Amino acid sequence: MNLYRTTWLSRIGPLHLLADDNHLLCLAFDQNLEAILQRLNGAAARLEKNLLLNRVCGELAEYFEGSRTSFSVPIAPQGTAFQLRAWEALRRIPYGTTVSYQVQARELGAAGAVRATGTANGRNPIAIIVPCHRVVRSDGGIGGYAGGISVKRELLELEARSRKS
Repeated sequence: MNLYRTTWLSRIGPLHLLADDNHLLCLAFDQNLEAILQRLNGAAARLEKNLLLNRVCGELAEYFEGSRTSFSVPIAPQGTAFQLRAWEALRRIPYGTTVSYQVQARELGAAGAVRATGTANGRNPIAIIVPCHRVVRSDGGIGGYAGGISVKRELLELEARSRKS
């Protein structure tokens, strides 16, 4: 399997992308890139773009411009069965809205697994496209984020502004 890597400079900082010929495998921040690459054995990827990574960069540009509210690139996150279910639930959270970790856990049929849900979200290998930034704490706090709290706030504000326009 061919693996390709590139870094796309966004308004929130560098975004690191890893793909095979058919699927996006990783969209990471500086802070979580190495951990994800280790899980995916992605360190051996060629530092070049392929057609899919070009498409991802184009869709990200549209997202940050406020003209894209969903992504169409094929993804293939790798994780446990619970993580995959948690990440699929994230993709059902509408653009510009938030849910609590508790609501997400309930949707997974695991109301008592709020911490496990948060942990799964923290291991999300495809940030933004699998929108874990849309999950917040039940008490109104913003919760954690692999890219940092300021990045999470900026993504939520971007979506709120774009939704109003």
